[in-house]
Amino acid sequence: MTSGRDRDAGAAPGRSKVPAADATLRILTHLATQQGPVAAARIAQDLDLPRSRTYDLLSALTEHGYVVHLGEERLYGLGPSAHELSGGHLRQVPLARIGRRVVETMVDEVGESGHLAVLRGADVLYVVEERAPRRPSLVTDIDVRLAAHLTASGRAILAQLPAAQLRALYGREADFSARTDVPGPTSPRELRELLARVRAEGVAHEHGEVTAELASVAAVVRDHAGYPAASVALTYPAPQEGGNLAARCEAAVRSAAAEITRRLRGVAA
Repeated sequence: MTSGRDRDAGAAPGRSKVPAADATLRILTHLATQQGPVAAARIAQDLDLPRSRTYDLLSALTEHGYVVHLGEERLYGLGPSAHELSGGHLRQVPLARIGRRVVETMVDEVGESGHLAVLRGADVLYVVEERAPRRPSLVTDIDVRLAAHLTASGRAILAQLPAAQLRALYGREADFSARTDVPGPTSPRELRELLARVRAEGVAHEHGEVTAELASVAAVVRDHAGYPAASVALTYPAPQEGGNLAARCEAAVRSAAAEITRRLRGVAA
């Protein structure tokens, strides 16, 4: 009698010898190409997989955080663990290397500290940090993670996420936190209203929510699919937020984000 393993070994060329792993990776790849979460039946149909097998694999991926199940909508989307992998790739290869020189140039021109960040779950992770001369050290150092809803860097990215993905990250009041006496958004509604302003203005601001007496402004960096891959930001003394310095910082991050997007062969807004 021929065993299952023997049958797999004799499979036709081009077919995976590990069908479950192949199907799992196909599901993740498929979800990564979608504009937002999709139904399991749609995934099964698009990938020509049995529905029962699709549900089993989605359940395992959800358990490990690679997929998020939006129960009320019966939809599935990429989860925090998938973004962890994406963030790791961006840190290790193109984004940090491409972005570092742009951030350095921006900091030299403006004279304020700059950084480049990516989204990891509901946090931002800083992958490039360039401190300006005679400026204080910041909490936004390389590999530091901060709650995305409190930071200009995080808000710039969150504002461009599909609505369903944003709800998966910030769907309850318990998902919100604070770092200083300056309040940030404390509910999904407040966050949606804030992000609507970010989309309208094209940049995100933060005034004292991360560090007292400091403000930041950030703009989004997009990848080849137009997805928010990262954000570039400048941090400056908050008392000067209403003056010329704030306007200069805003113009600088817009220009730097556009340049990094171009170098990544990303899609401009």
